[in-house]
Amino acid sequence: MSLLSALNAATSGLRVTQAGIGVVSQNVANADTAGYTRRRLAPIQQLAGERTSGVRAGDIERVIDLVAQRQLRLETSGAAYTALNARFAADIDRLFGQPGSSSSLDGTVNAFAGALQTLASDPSSFSARSGVLDAAGSLASRIGAIANGIQGLRSDAENRIGAAVSRANELLAGIASLNAKVVTSGAPPAAALLDERDRLVNELSGLMDVQVAPGQGGSVTLMTSSGLMLFDGSSAVKLVFDGRDMLAANALYSSDPAQRGVGTITATTIQGASVDAVASGMFRSGEIAAALDMRDRILPQAQRQLDELAAGLSRALSDREVAGVAASSPPQNGFAIDLAGLQAGNAVTLDYTANGTARRVILMPTMGGAPGTISAADTADPNATIIRVNISGGLTVASVFSDINAALAASGIALTADSPAANTWRFLDDGLANTTDVTGVSAGITVTTLASGWPQLPLFVDAGYGNTAFTGSFEGGSHLTGFAQRMALNPAALADRSKLVVYSTAPPTPQGDTVRAQFLFDSLTKAGRTFGGATGIAGSDAPFSATAAEFARRIVETQGANAEIAERFDQGQQVALAAIQSRFADYSGVNIDQEMAMLVQLQTAYGANARIMTAVRDMLDMLMRI
Repeated sequence: MSLLSALNAATSGLRVTQAGIGVVSQNVANADTAGYTRRRLAPIQQLAGERTSGVRAGDIERVIDLVAQRQLRLETSGAAYTALNARFAADIDRLFGQPGSSSSLDGTVNAFAGALQTLASDPSSFSARSGVLDAAGSLASRIGAIANGIQGLRSDAENRIGAAVSRANELLAGIASLNAKVVTSGAPPAAALLDERDRLVNELSGLMDVQVAPGQGGSVTLMTSSGLMLFDGSSAVKLVFDGRDMLAANALYSSDPAQRGVGTITATTIQGASVDAVASGMFRSGEIAAALDMRDRILPQAQRQLDELAAGLSRALSDREVAGVAASSPPQNGFAIDLAGLQAGNAVTLDYTANGTARRVILMPTMGGAPGTISAADTADPNATIIRVNISGGLTVASVFSDINAALAASGIALTADSPAANTWRFLDDGLANTTDVTGVSAGITVTTLASGWPQLPLFVDAGYGNTAFTGSFEGGSHLTGFAQRMALNPAALADRSKLVVYSTAPPTPQGDTVRAQFLFDSLTKAGRTFGGATGIAGSDAPFSATAAEFARRIVETQGANAEIAERFDQGQQVALAAIQSRFADYSGVNIDQEMAMLVQLQTAYGANARIMTAVRDMLDMLMRI
């Protein structure tokens, strides 16, 4: 090698070393910069024919683990979902209170039960009567306050969805802009552009589950795991959320826009088509999916628990249970039931067997109103056959039984209904065929007055329907939905406290009579009721049987357990996220010690190249002096 060749090689080495020092300085300067990945310079030997003539600086490459990056985005999406779920679950738990505490839901129910027990022991006491009314008013207020808090959380979830959708649109627009710059920046793409694009994609993965596929020229495409194309390499989808300001208990999601009371996310695809992304289930993880799940499933279930409790408390005190008696019309056998006083919403339960299999029909009385189906989920038995019965013309008019029989036949149930006496319904089997047998019929009939002659008392009323007794009516929609907010103390009971004891005026009930007070206490603490499967207390769609007081306790325990489970899931997911973040950072992040070691190596190489240049200079000077 000639001296000039050596000089050229050393000079090129100095240039490459200087470039390497520049890369190290950038790494060190951006060690804590979000989204920055470590760079490295790849030196490339220069050739002159078959010989090496020096070195040149190659491309500045990003040091990145693509597998870890893909897993990081997956865990980021999962962690955002569990974190939001845990925060909301904790808020719900705080609304219901610590189990057994005086301020908790079950504590308030227990206080009401205690006041009833005190009244039963001394029914003539004015203070005992006042104590019952005070406790009842506090209970109604507490249930309403929790229900309002639930709807407040639903509104928070609605607002969070809107904010997340707006941010997702901003991120998608930013990704599209950066992607265009990456494609036009040449090959290889600028590392800074790739880093910034990855940072936006990572942030987007916290909002929704994002899958990234590489394209030509450094381009990428984005879609959700459900197949919604978010970005095709040139254009991004546009998401629109038509949110509502405040949500009420009956404001629920529906794929039918006319029935929907909450906002939905409409995705205008790259081809121009509009898709309801919520109805299509296109968000399966991330903050948006968690907020949707809270708004549309978890919080409505909590509201349903409160509505069922309010209804259970009200009807436990006001409903008289009526059972059918055996009846026959040879060759048919069955049961008959006296339904005097039946109100719209007072379900009549018909139990029967078909070829040995136990089944149930629920006949739901209405006063006419707008026709429509009644969902079994809104009753105590989600597996029952529901038959809507118009009793506006009377209990025993011919149209009642023609409607019932037509509905039974349409459902393939070989039973018949008729009326053998006033206010009486009779249900008979298929006679000689002996394949369908009636096994029982029952009803809960709401007592609507304070002195009816029955110990039942409409202590709680529905303030949203003129302070009338709650009957479970479906007139104008299910009265159960939102009853927790509408539940109030009966003004008539407040006006005449003696009615907590006096239930008959002819003959008059003695002021010291214990019948009504004891009935109220027993109905709350001893009489079992069936609560709908939509509450989720006994599992998915399974009815739950308990006293009203026990149901309140189970609600509080369930919400506490849900909060603990959500917290554990979130802790586990955060551990998984931290682990993959650490793995990604170990390989792709900037390690100051590693960079300092590289700097020492570059300094040594720089000094060695400079020493070669000095030696060549000295040798050339010596030649010039000869």
